[in-house]
This record gives sequence, structure tokens and C-alpha cells, in this order.
Amino acid sequence: MIRLGVNIDHVATIRQARRTYEPDPVAAAILATLAGADGITAHLREDRRHIQDRDLHRLRDAVHTRFNFECAAYDEILAIAVKLKPDEATLVPEKREELTTEGGLDVAGQLDTIRAATARLRDAGIVVSLFIDSNLHQVDAAVTVGAQAIEFHTGTYADATTVLEREGELAKLRSATSHALDRGLKVHMGHGLNYQNVAAIVRIPGVEELNIGHSIISRAVLVGMDRAVRDMKEAMCEHFPNPRK
Repeated sequence: MIRLGVNIDHVATIRQARRTYEPDPVAAAILATLAGADGITAHLREDRRHIQDRDLHRLRDAVHTRFNFECAAYDEILAIAVKLKPDEATLVPEKREELTTEGGLDVAGQLDTIRAATARLRDAGIVVSLFIDSNLHQVDAAVTVGAQAIEFHTGTYADATTVLEREGELAKLRSATSHALDRGLKVHMGHGLNYQNVAAIVRIPGVEELNIGHSIISRAVLVGMDRAVRDMKEAMCEHFPNPRK
């Protein structure tokens, strides 16, 4: 069965708007887990715009399912990851001026940097995933640098405005997933997924995990974390197909 990783960054975004102590992303992580989330994802950005260093250690103690630590391949952040020892670290691109992550990591264009970061994390016993676009060249580069998993950026699919565009993006994701599986990589997906567009994604054979944040947190503001997570799990399970053929 496909796993749901709940990204709790935007709980911290609300907190940081007032620089106060609530809402607590750790409490949100616990509630999400109790509601059926299979893991928790948190992104420590270089500018600390939402998740703070102190949150990470509390999350590491509180999350007993899967803790996925998203980060850029910066020395300071990698050192924190090595000390924290999450279950998984997902390397992502990062620009201070961006509102949210705008695309996948260019692994092929920075092989030496990503290879070194991957080795550093793996030597610490951390599973390494790379957040990339559904591009076969990037998949091959992920294998080259020693990643164990990849997370395909689904933002372009989520932003598609026509049926033709959407089907084209799904075709790319299906092809890239098959390519990655044939090369021994685990396949995850995330970015821009919501209660409506997740159905087509869970039908892609071989996808093991979805990491979803903004849509779940947005619904949780209105109906609570428990209901928001359960609704997403229901939407995913309703459309989950047979395993890869």
C-alpha cells in the first residue's frame, strides 16, 4: 500500500508569522500520525522561514514512524542532518527568493556536489532521496551519485490547466517511474498534490510514497488535522491499484 508522508512545514509557517509558540509543528506531527500518516516530513531551510532547529530534535523524538528531513546540500544543514539521523534525508533545490520549491534538483549538473552530500548522509546511516523532475537523465544521475530513492516533483502536473497538459505530465511521471524502478531506485512523489489530483498519481505503478503538505495543512485549519489526514488517506486508498505489473 502506498504511504502518506505529511509535511508539517506550514504549521510552522503560521507560527512564525507571529514568532510565537503556536501552532506547534510537533503536536501537528503527533496528531497526523495518530490519524494514519505513515511518516512526517519537515524542511529546514537555510533562511529558517518556517521549521526551526529546535523543532527538529523534538520531531526526531516524537516521530516513531518515518521521519523524512528535507534539506539543501549545504554544509551547515548536512551537519545537522548527520547529527539528527532522520530515517531519510531528501535533498532538494533551494533559493531564498522562491515562495516554494520551484522544480527538481539538477543532479546531472552538479554531480560532484550531490555525490559528496549523498555519501556523507549514507555514511551516517541515513537513506538518501533526491527531489528531481521526471526526467530520465536526472534519474540516471541519481543512480550515479548513489541515491537510494528519488521523489519526483509533481508541481508541473498539479499546475496543468488542460486535460492534454495533465495527461502529458502523467505520461512523463509513469515513464520516469518505470525507468527508476528498473535501476533499483525507490520512487516517491510530491509537490502540489491535493485531494482532487492525487487519484491519478496513486494509480502510477511502483510509487511507494507521497509527501503532501500544503493541501493537508490548509484543510486542517478548517476541519482539524485528524480529519484532514484521514480524508487524504481515504482519497489515496480509494484509487490505489494493483502493484507494478
